[in-house]
Amino acid sequence: MTDVPPHESDTDPDDLDGTVSWRELLEETRGKLAAAGIGVPDVDARRIVEEATGDDVVVVADRLATVRGVARLDRMVARRVAGEPLQYVLGSWGFRRLDLFVDGRVLIPRPETEVVCGLALDEIDRVGAAVGATIHDRLPVADLGTGSGAIALAIVDERPFVDVWATDVSAEALQVASANAAGVGRASRRVRLAEGSWFEALPDELRSRLGVIVANPPYVAEGDDLPPEVADWEPRGALVAGPDGLDDLRRIVAGAPAWLRPGGALVVELAPHQAAEVAGLARAAGLEPEIGRDLTGRDRAVVARLPDA
Repeated sequence: MTDVPPHESDTDPDDLDGTVSWRELLEETRGKLAAAGIGVPDVDARRIVEEATGDDVVVVADRLATVRGVARLDRMVARRVAGEPLQYVLGSWGFRRLDLFVDGRVLIPRPETEVVCGLALDEIDRVGAAVGATIHDRLPVADLGTGSGAIALAIVDERPFVDVWATDVSAEALQVASANAAGVGRASRRVRLAEGSWFEALPDELRSRLGVIVANPPYVAEGDDLPPEVADWEPRGALVAGPDGLDDLRRIVAGAPAWLRPGGALVVELAPHQAAEVAGLARAAGLEPEIGRDLTGRDRAVVARLPDA
């Protein structure tokens, strides 16, 4: 008995191969991005094609594109050409060991914040060793203004002896953080999400108990020029903090000593020109500050420790 080919109506036309290869579409995408003056066309085109196909461009280059794949590619290219950040177009972005869901409700995770997270992990190791933290007697940590949950989730992913309170004033941001928590498996059980402004979201029983407080707060000054990809797409409330960009940093530094355990530390991200002033605020609050630098050698964080009792 011979096989009977399926009737045309039995095949989803969206899954049929077309006549154009992904290699040709990659070149076409690169050309569109270059003509629009958007991003880095070679990099962006590759990432968009890989997202559309779900595979490495080297693997799929000579395959014929499906109707469905081309439609998905076209939608992403249109968004990118309109100026939407690549990370939002793709819907995800890497942060340390994690792949995070991101959209316009949260800031895009950046390399500078990975460095700040690393500084926080160093302080967690120091404090954890001093107090004998274990997976059974875990060190409490707070990530204030968690946004996508990047810092909080990286901490629990990399340090099993830590519990993290992740707070944000934005309920929409916490929805994104919750979605990302679901993607890190069992480690997410050690993250608690709480809505509220800075320390107001934390329960009183954490006063004088937190080993480390980490925050990437808004630190852009009102009136500062920002690239269109940032100003037009990322949430303004997570970027701008008053006339000099220090409104939220002042609140966090002033409030931290009441929440830290003796020997604990506050780690805050900031703009390079703000480091000296924030270090001064930390000294005035009774903390002992050091300035941390990013991968380019610029001042990027203040690490401020509460003296041991």
